[in-house]
Amino acid sequence: MLKPIVGTWFEFQHHNIPEGKYWNPICRWFSDEQWEAKVDEIAELGMKYIVLLTTAQVYEDGNRFAYFNTDIYPFFDMGAKDPMGALLRAAERNGIKVFVSCGYYGSWNQTRNNMISPEVTARAFKAMEQLYAQYGHYKSFYGWYLPDETGIYPYYEEDFITYVNNYSAFAKTIDPKHKILIAPYGTNHLIADDKYIAQLERIDCDIIAYQDEIGVRKSKPEETPAFYEALRKAHDKAGRSALWADMEVFEFEGDVYRSALYAADMERIDRQIKSISPYVDEILIYQYQGMFNKPGTTAYMGHPDSVKLYQDYVAWLKKNGLK
Repeated sequence: MLKPIVGTWFEFQHHNIPEGKYWNPICRWFSDEQWEAKVDEIAELGMKYIVLLTTAQVYEDGNRFAYFNTDIYPFFDMGAKDPMGALLRAAERNGIKVFVSCGYYGSWNQTRNNMISPEVTARAFKAMEQLYAQYGHYKSFYGWYLPDETGIYPYYEEDFITYVNNYSAFAKTIDPKHKILIAPYGTNHLIADDKYIAQLERIDCDIIAYQDEIGVRKSKPEETPAFYEALRKAHDKAGRSALWADMEVFEFEGDVYRSALYAADMERIDRQIKSISPYVDEILIYQYQGMFNKPGTTAYMGHPDSVKLYQDYVAWLKKNGLK
């Protein structure tokens, strides 16, 4: 049975400057009302989860800022006065559950250092406390997302397991109800054997959303069923974390990671969905923002093809009896 897209990653600015060419300069100056309108759009497509990629940014050149009121980094020069509040307020109004980022408190492209650095961890934990103090009253504040992700080649590195478990333990001291989400890559390399199952049993997180890596040109839709079928068996044996997909709905204009992202066509996305639907609990995407735009939206951002993808996806939902 086909599964619809039920969630998306979300960001106030994309960390990779070339990739965010079509939306960073526009959404930087969004008002709080426009951010709310974008969340309303997401809800209209039937999505019920939002994964916030970052609550702060640290670039390799040393430039750093935050999207909420904190003494850790300066507030970003942007149009919105309280983008975090706008996101969570609109999500609550629409019944959407938000995973709030608790990472990128070191340079975004130094993920391993971010996992093991005591200084980065201290900043992240302080940010988590401040975020919860300011926004924990929202019912939409559903959990935490750990964005300093790892590749599984073919198993998790011990540093990553330690990182996840440390953050999960700290999150429980703030609010034990909050869920923990990770989204590793390397799906086409991992070996879902007994060793991997044993690692799943040790990782203290609620949801693992594996990247399908179609957009980054590491896999093809006809290859992914084998990956996710093996993961399904492993997760069932481990009896632990829920198995979700982080499905990539973008293309690169040029070189991978060094050029602008734009919307993939619905034909490819249809093949992606059909490939993974039998095996995953939920399908989330990277990402609505920049790849989809409702016709006539007051919060337009992204490549012109994003309007067509929105229309094509609505038609796909209707064709498959999902809307």
